Amino acid sequence: MKSALQVPRTLPEESEVLPGVRNAIAVASAKGGVGKSTVSINLALSLARTGARVGLLDADIYGPSIPLMMGVREQPELTEDDKMVPVNRCGIDLMSIGFVTGEDTPVIWRGPLLAQALQHFINQVEWGELDYLLIDLPPGTGDIPLMLSQTIALSGAVMVTTPQGVALEDVERGIAMFETVDVDLLGVVENMSYYICPECGERHEVFAHGGGREAARRLELDFLGEIPLHAGIRAGGDSGKPVAFAEPDSPEGRVFATIADRVAAAIQSMADEE
Repeated sequence: MKSALQVPRTLPEESEVLPGVRNAIAVASAKGGVGKSTVSINLALSLARTGARVGLLDADIYGPSIPLMMGVREQPELTEDDKMVPVNRCGIDLMSIGFVTGEDTPVIWRGPLLAQALQHFINQVEWGELDYLLIDLPPGTGDIPLMLSQTIALSGAVMVTTPQGVALEDVERGIAMFETVDVDLLGVVENMSYYICPECGERHEVFAHGGGREAARRLELDFLGEIPLHAGIRAGGDSGKPVAFAEPDSPEGRVFATIADRVAAAIQSMADEE
């Protein structure tokens, strides 16, 4: 399946940290538990289905979930100059702090040591040439996501939230963080937006309705889409077979494909304005 959208021809200034990456996109949330990693994974897979070269960096140092959700257990290989080669899975290149620390190893670094360790980790990855690198940031607006946003030259950021009315406050905090480091917001994604009853086919809004859309409207951001609360999405993450790869033509898979197209269009629009 090819998308009509093309990878931008006018490129942002390349990062010294990621010299072969054309577009680095942060996927962020102002709080945990909103499905940010699920969005990151399925968005990366959907972009790859358009023919783009895509990488996914799991930068959630305290709770790396990409290895489990992508079904990856092997450690990355090393180049001759001791750089880590991302693990390729489902057509995308993956790197996670979880590959280095191990599944059961708690990360207890703090302060300057943590920042130093993260910068060293990022600098030791050999990504090669990529059209898109999605970066699954830690939740919140603290030192770690702020430092990562300053370390990597980001093309833009996607904010993930949920339908509750408090979504507006959460998105505002996230926007304030990215404004601090002069990073553009590509838009807002609302996860766990609704539930379709398999028996009657009716739509139920379990966690209220419209918080993400209203946040985007009030803050003059693009609303990128609604992701349903669906057992297949959850099961895909638990089994290491994300829905955007295992069932891309299902209704849930098409939702992620639509969001990916809108993200690509936002990147293209920004490139055209330069």
